[in-house]
Amino acid sequence: MMNGVILEIALAAIAAILAITLHEAAHGFAAWGLGDDTAKLQGRLSLNPLRHVDRVGTIILPGVLLIGQLITLGHIGFMFGWAKPVPVAAWRFRHPRQGMALVAAAGPAMNFFLAWIGALCGWLLPHVSPQMMAPAATFIQDFILANIVLGLFNLLPIPPLDGGRIMVGILPLPLAAAWARMERAGIAVVLLVIFILPLAARQAGYNFDPIREILNRIVPWAMRLVFNLAGQSV
Repeated sequence: MMNGVILEIALAAIAAILAITLHEAAHGFAAWGLGDDTAKLQGRLSLNPLRHVDRVGTIILPGVLLIGQLITLGHIGFMFGWAKPVPVAAWRFRHPRQGMALVAAAGPAMNFFLAWIGALCGWLLPHVSPQMMAPAATFIQDFILANIVLGLFNLLPIPPLDGGRIMVGILPLPLAAAWARMERAGIAVVLLVIFILPLAARQAGYNFDPIREILNRIVPWAMRLVFNLAGQSV
């Protein structure tokens, strides 16, 4: 039993690290392609996860959530975290707002592409040894799920999430300026909506967890779409 739990944690962690690492690398490569080599000069155009680790967002918070859920629930129900943001000098783009929106969109786009690649890997499962079949299938599912959740979550239109920066790039300038000012409190707003308000609501006997409800509705549909695009029916 313990070995099974450790394997489950390891597979989920590897899948999440790959999703986060390639998400951040996509931001850097997109910025480089648009004329900003800041990330390249700082060594952040890398697939090495250690280059993108944020002590709080990548280690401490996910670790607390992981251990807390295993102790209280016996399984992993929800994870949250972030990597060290790739540095981008938007003023080096020909059109800074639109360029920054493209850089922001590159992260979720990479995650959705990786989810599709993961679904394609499902075609290899019949060729895997019986002993490796279950771990391989679990990893593919974890990898697809991690990328879909990360991509969808980052599309929430709240700065500094990618969706917020995309909104700044497409809104008229006065609205974009007001939207950009939300970035100062963006993470606090996200944490408030994801953790504090749902917890307070449960304590008061109410069911208020909008982000989880949205993801619970969209993620299964997105999983089916990814598998269908990979030519597999689920």
